[in-house]
Amino acid sequence: MIDSIDSLERVARDVVACERCPRLRDHCREVARVKRRAYAHEEYWGKPVPGYGDPNAELLVVGLAPAAHGANRTGRMFTGDSSGDWLYRALHRFGFANQAESRRREDGLRLKGAYITAVGRCAPPQNKLNAEEARCCRTFLEREIRLLTELKVVLCLGRVAYDTCARIFTEWGWARREDLLPFSHGVANPLNPGRPLLLASYHPSRQNTQTGRLTEDMLDAVVSAARGYVDTSK
Repeated sequence: MIDSIDSLERVARDVVACERCPRLRDHCREVARVKRRAYAHEEYWGKPVPGYGDPNAELLVVGLAPAAHGANRTGRMFTGDSSGDWLYRALHRFGFANQAESRRREDGLRLKGAYITAVGRCAPPQNKLNAEEARCCRTFLEREIRLLTELKVVLCLGRVAYDTCARIFTEWGWARREDLLPFSHGVANPLNPGRPLLLASYHPSRQNTQTGRLTEDMLDAVVSAARGYVDTSK
Protein backbone atom coordinates (compact mmCIF):
# COMPACT_ATOMS: atom_id res chain seq x y z
CA MET A 1 0.00 0.00 0.00
CA ILE A 2 1.12 3.53 -0.69
CA ASP A 3 1.33 6.28 1.91
CA SER A 4 -1.92 8.27 1.78
CA ILE A 5 0.04 11.53 1.64
CA ASP A 6 2.52 10.38 -1.01
CA SER A 7 2.78 12.38 -4.22
CA LEU A 8 4.86 12.48 -7.37
CA GLU A 9 6.56 15.60 -6.00
CA ARG A 10 7.49 13.73 -2.83
CA VAL A 11 8.86 10.81 -4.85
CA ALA A 12 10.97 13.24 -6.88
CA ARG A 13 12.39 14.82 -3.71
CA ASP A 14 13.19 11.39 -2.28
CA VAL A 15 14.92 10.34 -5.50
CA VAL A 16 17.12 13.43 -5.64
CA ALA A 17 18.12 13.03 -1.99
CA CYS A 18 18.88 9.29 -2.27
CA GLU A 19 22.37 8.11 -1.23
CA ARG A 20 21.68 4.37 -0.93
CA CYS A 21 24.15 3.10 -3.54
CA PRO A 22 27.75 4.30 -2.95
CA ARG A 23 29.09 2.88 -6.24
CA LEU A 24 26.51 4.76 -8.29
CA ARG A 25 26.77 7.98 -6.35
CA ASP A 26 30.57 7.98 -6.65
CA HIS A 27 30.34 7.35 -10.38
CA CYS A 28 27.79 10.12 -11.01
CA ARG A 29 29.80 12.63 -9.03
CA GLU A 30 33.01 11.71 -10.83
CA VAL A 31 31.36 12.04 -14.25
CA ALA A 32 29.96 15.42 -13.20
CA ARG A 33 33.41 16.54 -12.04
CA VAL A 34 35.44 15.38 -15.04
CA LYS A 35 32.76 16.09 -17.70
CA ARG A 36 32.85 15.35 -21.40
CA ARG A 37 34.79 17.90 -23.45
CA ALA A 38 31.70 18.89 -25.45
CA TYR A 39 29.95 19.87 -22.21
CA ALA A 40 32.94 21.25 -20.30
CA HIS A 41 31.22 24.64 -19.91
CA GLU A 42 28.09 23.13 -18.34
CA GLU A 43 27.31 22.36 -14.73
CA TYR A 44 26.31 18.70 -14.51
CA TRP A 45 23.31 17.64 -12.44
CA GLY A 46 25.24 14.72 -10.93
CA LYS A 47 22.40 13.62 -8.61
CA PRO A 48 19.78 10.86 -8.89
CA VAL A 49 17.26 11.75 -11.59
CA PRO A 50 13.50 11.75 -10.84
CA GLY A 51 10.76 10.82 -13.24
CA TYR A 52 8.65 13.59 -14.74
CA GLY A 53 5.67 14.32 -16.92
CA ASP A 54 1.89 14.58 -16.80
CA PRO A 55 0.47 13.51 -13.41
CA ASN A 56 -2.64 12.32 -15.29
CA ALA A 57 -0.54 10.23 -17.66
CA GLU A 58 -2.13 7.35 -19.50
CA LEU A 59 1.26 6.24 -20.87
CA LEU A 60 4.24 5.44 -18.63
CA VAL A 61 7.61 5.04 -20.36
CA VAL A 62 10.20 3.11 -18.33
CA GLY A 63 13.87 3.15 -19.32
CA LEU A 64 16.96 1.59 -17.76
CA ALA A 65 18.79 4.49 -16.07
CA PRO A 66 20.13 7.99 -16.76
CA ALA A 67 22.94 8.29 -19.29
CA ALA A 68 26.23 9.54 -17.85
CA HIS A 69 26.38 12.58 -20.14
CA GLY A 70 22.63 12.74 -20.79
CA ALA A 71 20.27 12.86 -17.82
CA ASN A 72 23.17 12.80 -15.34
CA ARG A 73 24.17 16.09 -16.98
CA THR A 74 20.74 17.65 -17.56
CA GLY A 75 18.77 16.29 -14.61
CA ARG A 76 15.84 15.10 -16.74
CA MET A 77 15.24 11.59 -18.03
CA PHE A 78 16.12 10.97 -21.69
CA THR A 79 17.25 14.58 -22.11
CA GLY A 80 20.43 15.59 -23.93
CA ASP A 81 21.43 12.29 -25.53
CA SER A 82 20.74 10.27 -28.66
CA SER A 83 18.33 7.86 -26.93
CA GLY A 84 16.21 10.84 -25.97
CA ASP A 85 16.37 12.17 -29.51
CA TRP A 86 14.74 8.98 -30.76
CA LEU A 87 12.21 8.75 -27.95
CA TYR A 88 10.99 12.35 -28.09
CA ARG A 89 10.62 12.32 -31.86
CA ALA A 90 8.35 9.30 -31.54
CA LEU A 91 6.39 10.74 -28.61
CA HIS A 92 5.91 14.00 -30.50
CA ARG A 93 4.71 12.25 -33.64
CA PHE A 94 1.96 10.51 -31.68
CA GLY A 95 0.88 13.46 -29.58
CA PHE A 96 2.55 12.62 -26.26
CA ALA A 97 4.99 15.57 -26.34
CA ASN A 98 4.70 19.15 -27.53
CA GLN A 99 8.10 19.13 -29.23
CA ALA A 100 10.39 16.60 -30.87
CA GLU A 101 13.60 17.16 -28.94
CA SER A 102 14.81 17.76 -25.41
CA ARG A 103 18.19 19.34 -24.70
CA ARG A 104 17.88 20.69 -21.15
CA ARG A 105 15.35 20.90 -18.32
CA GLU A 106 14.16 24.42 -19.19
CA ASP A 107 13.68 23.91 -22.94
CA GLY A 108 9.88 24.12 -22.97
CA LEU A 109 9.21 20.40 -23.38
CA ARG A 110 5.86 19.27 -22.00
CA LEU A 111 4.58 15.73 -21.95
CA LYS A 112 0.87 15.30 -22.70
CA GLY A 113 -0.69 12.20 -21.22
CA ALA A 114 2.73 10.66 -20.65
CA TYR A 115 5.22 10.22 -17.82
CA ILE A 116 8.86 9.11 -18.16
CA THR A 117 10.88 7.27 -15.55
CA ALA A 118 13.48 4.49 -15.24
CA VAL A 119 14.43 1.42 -13.25
CA GLY A 120 17.61 3.10 -11.96
CA ARG A 121 17.92 6.78 -11.03
CA CYS A 122 21.72 7.11 -11.14
CA ALA A 123 23.91 6.64 -14.21
CA PRO A 124 25.62 3.25 -13.75
CA PRO A 125 29.14 2.39 -14.94
CA GLN A 126 28.99 0.57 -18.30
CA ASN A 127 25.20 1.14 -18.20
CA LYS A 128 24.76 -1.85 -15.89
CA LEU A 129 22.96 -1.86 -12.55
CA ASN A 130 23.70 -4.66 -10.14
CA ALA A 131 20.84 -6.52 -8.46
CA GLU A 132 21.06 -4.62 -5.17
CA GLU A 133 21.07 -1.25 -6.93
CA ALA A 134 18.01 -2.17 -8.96
CA ARG A 135 16.29 -3.35 -5.77
CA CYS A 136 17.05 -0.08 -3.98
CA CYS A 137 15.53 1.97 -6.81
CA ARG A 138 12.50 -0.23 -7.33
CA THR A 139 10.51 1.40 -4.54
CA PHE A 140 10.56 4.72 -6.45
CA LEU A 141 9.14 3.07 -9.57
CA GLU A 142 6.47 1.29 -7.55
CA ARG A 143 5.38 4.52 -5.90
CA GLU A 144 5.15 6.29 -9.27
CA ILE A 145 3.03 3.52 -10.77
CA ARG A 146 0.67 3.60 -7.79
CA LEU A 147 0.34 7.38 -8.03
CA LEU A 148 -0.31 7.42 -11.79
CA THR A 149 -3.88 6.29 -11.43
CA GLU A 150 -4.93 6.90 -15.05
CA LEU A 151 -2.38 4.57 -16.66
CA LYS A 152 -3.49 2.61 -19.71
CA VAL A 153 -0.07 1.53 -21.07
CA VAL A 154 3.33 0.87 -19.52
CA LEU A 155 5.96 0.97 -22.28
CA CYS A 156 9.22 -0.66 -21.24
CA LEU A 157 12.36 0.27 -23.17
CA GLY A 158 14.65 -2.76 -22.96
CA ARG A 159 14.68 -6.11 -21.22
CA VAL A 160 15.64 -4.82 -17.75
CA ALA A 161 12.70 -2.39 -17.67
CA TYR A 162 10.33 -5.06 -18.99
CA ASP A 163 11.43 -7.75 -16.54
CA THR A 164 11.29 -5.30 -13.64
CA CYS A 165 7.75 -4.18 -14.45
CA ALA A 166 6.63 -7.76 -15.08
CA ARG A 167 7.96 -8.75 -11.66
CA ILE A 168 6.19 -5.83 -9.95
CA PHE A 169 2.89 -6.57 -11.64
CA THR A 170 2.96 -10.28 -10.83
CA GLU A 171 3.87 -9.58 -7.20
CA TRP A 172 0.99 -7.11 -6.97
CA GLY A 173 -1.41 -9.65 -8.45
CA TRP A 174 -2.00 -7.59 -11.58
CA ALA A 175 -0.99 -10.56 -13.79
CA ARG A 176 0.19 -14.15 -13.57
CA ARG A 177 3.81 -14.65 -14.54
CA GLU A 178 2.95 -17.66 -16.72
CA ASP A 179 0.60 -15.44 -18.76
CA LEU A 180 3.28 -12.87 -19.63
CA LEU A 181 5.25 -13.31 -22.84
CA PRO A 182 9.07 -13.14 -22.77
CA PHE A 183 10.66 -9.85 -23.71
CA SER A 184 10.84 -9.05 -27.40
CA HIS A 185 10.31 -5.92 -29.43
CA GLY A 186 6.62 -5.09 -29.78
CA VAL A 187 5.35 -7.72 -27.34
CA ALA A 188 2.10 -6.65 -25.65
CA ASN A 189 0.55 -8.16 -22.54
CA PRO A 190 -2.93 -7.21 -21.32
CA LEU A 191 -2.90 -7.48 -17.54
CA ASN A 192 -5.90 -8.18 -15.35
CA PRO A 193 -9.07 -6.13 -16.00
CA GLY A 194 -8.63 -2.53 -14.98
CA ARG A 195 -4.84 -2.74 -15.22
CA PRO A 196 -2.59 -1.25 -17.93
CA LEU A 197 -1.21 -2.92 -21.02
CA LEU A 198 2.44 -3.98 -20.62
CA LEU A 199 4.25 -3.14 -23.86
CA ALA A 200 7.92 -3.65 -24.81
CA SER A 201 10.42 -2.08 -27.18
CA TYR A 202 14.12 -2.38 -27.75
CA HIS A 203 15.86 0.47 -25.96
CA PRO A 204 16.80 3.36 -28.31
CA SER A 205 20.46 3.13 -27.23
CA ARG A 206 23.27 3.75 -29.72
CA GLN A 207 24.06 0.05 -29.55
CA ASN A 208 20.61 -0.71 -30.98
CA THR A 209 20.02 2.28 -33.27
CA GLN A 210 23.45 2.36 -34.91
CA THR A 211 23.38 -1.37 -35.67
CA GLY A 212 19.86 -1.25 -37.10
CA ARG A 213 18.44 -3.53 -34.44
CA LEU A 214 15.99 -0.72 -33.74
CA THR A 215 14.81 1.60 -36.50
CA GLU A 216 12.62 4.69 -36.20
CA ASP A 217 9.82 2.82 -37.94
CA MET A 218 10.05 0.06 -35.34
CA LEU A 219 9.93 2.52 -32.45
CA ASP A 220 7.08 4.41 -34.13
CA ALA A 221 5.11 1.19 -34.43
CA VAL A 222 5.30 0.57 -30.69
CA VAL A 223 4.44 4.16 -29.73
CA SER A 224 1.62 4.09 -32.26
CA ALA A 225 0.30 0.93 -30.61
CA ALA A 226 0.44 2.69 -27.26
CA ARG A 227 -1.47 5.65 -28.68
CA GLY A 228 -4.09 3.37 -30.19
CA TYR A 229 -4.59 1.49 -26.94
CA VAL A 230 -4.86 4.71 -24.94
CA ASP A 231 -7.40 6.14 -27.34
CA THR A 232 -9.59 3.05 -27.49
CA SER A 233 -9.54 2.66 -23.71
CA LYS A 234 -11.34 5.95 -23.11
